[in-house]
Parts: sequence; C-alpha cells; structure tokens
Amino acid sequence: MSRTAIIAGSGDLPRLLADTLDAPVYVTLDDSFVPTGIEHVTARIEKLDRLFKDLKDRDVTSVTFAGAMARPKVNPVLLDRHALRLAMSMSKGDDALLREVLAVFGDQGFDIKSAVDICPDLVLTKGTIWGAKPSKQDDKDAARALEVLGALSPLDVGQGAVCAGGMMLGIETLQGTDSMLSYVSDTPDHLRRAKGVFVKSPKHNQDLRIDMPTIGPKTIESVIKAGLAGLVIPSGTVIVLERAAVKSRVEEAGIFLKSL
Repeated sequence: MSRTAIIAGSGDLPRLLADTLDAPVYVTLDDSFVPTGIEHVTARIEKLDRLFKDLKDRDVTSVTFAGAMARPKVNPVLLDRHALRLAMSMSKGDDALLREVLAVFGDQGFDIKSAVDICPDLVLTKGTIWGAKPSKQDDKDAARALEVLGALSPLDVGQGAVCAGGMMLGIETLQGTDSMLSYVSDTPDHLRRAKGVFVKSPKHNQDLRIDMPTIGPKTIESVIKAGLAGLVIPSGTVIVLERAAVKSRVEEAGIFLKSL
C-alpha cells in the first residue's frame, strides 16, 4: 500500500489532511501537537537521511507539506549531506529555500502533493462572493493591491497587501498577515480615503505544492478589527480553512470575501 506523509507545521491544516488521507504518516520537526490514532515520526532537520529511510520503510511514496513552518535553527555539526544542501539555501529568500526542499524530497523519489491535491474543497471557485457586495472603489483597491503584490513578487517579500482609496496601508513581510493587519488597524481615520481591502495572493511562479497562502477565521477577525470593507483572493490558489465558519462570520460582520 502506498502511503502519504504529512510534514506537519502549526495550525489546523495538517490535522485536516490527516483526517482525509488513508493511513498517513505524520511527521513533526518539533514538539507540535500530534493527532491521536495516527502513525507518527519525529524528525530532525539535520538528519534528513534518517527521515527518508523511515518514510520508505513505512511504504511512503508521496509527501505533502502542511501548516506554518518557521526557518529552523540547525546544528551544523549534525548536518547530513541532504540537510547540508538545504542549509546552504537558508540565507536565500523563502521561494528559493522551498524550491530546494522540494528538490531534495523529489530526488529521493517522493511525489510532492499540495494540500489541494488531497482536499480540493480547500479553495474557492472563481466568482465566489460571500457577504456584502464590493463597491467599485473596493474593486479598484483590490486591483491596486494585486498590482503591488505582482510588482514585489520577484523580490520575494510577502503574499498580502491592503489598499484603501488607492493608497497602500500595509504590505505583508516576514511578520505575517496578522501583524500587518494589526498595523493597518492602527491607521488613523484621516489617512484613509476608503475603508480598504485586504488581498491575499501567491507570488508569481510560487510553487503551491509547499507554500499555498491560507486564510481562516482568525484572518477574518483581523480584517474586521482593521475596519476593512472585505478581502479578495484569487480562485484556486488560496486555502480557506473552516469555510463554513468563515462564510458565516463574513456575512454576520457585513464585510465581503471575493474570489477572482
């Protein structure tokens, strides 16, 4: 029997995929929570050769990466040849490092699956609108935020931006979406020409098998707190966790979520 290993970071996505798959192997690189009743492997980033052997011994033929993962601290003395290859990429941007991660696992013969390959319902279809109807200004602000994110894509900066009345209020950086939206929420009213729109989108040429942008109920609460009119995501390329809860909260708050 061919099995899939979940390289699990933080958040709910790894557990959701574990519930979807038959006989998955759950791999953690730290002391993250492990669901009960599932085969578990604890790994060290410095000892990838051992991890590859453990997975192959368990008939794992495919791997999926799920959940948020911080850049690990490594002990250079312990690095095996595979880990050394990754360590040499850690000074580069996220995209370059993640591409190297995929290459290392791919070279071992593992098929790399995205979370959406396993659970297609994680993304929204084109034209989905939940909640209020976006105004013409909202659409213009979303287009402007997408334009800025597109221009920044080659620089490997972030996946989110907020535009209000044609003015940029925030651009996601290393600190992440919640930090950016918290900063936006502190923007004085006199600096806003409109409520504003949050856009979450992958960078151009981003490999979505390992780094697909994600929103969920916490994102919606941050958008509400920031006083924004709503949020926009591209169809098929942004994961929506707990979609029923997200839809309900969007409608309740009188904001919108639109999928382009």
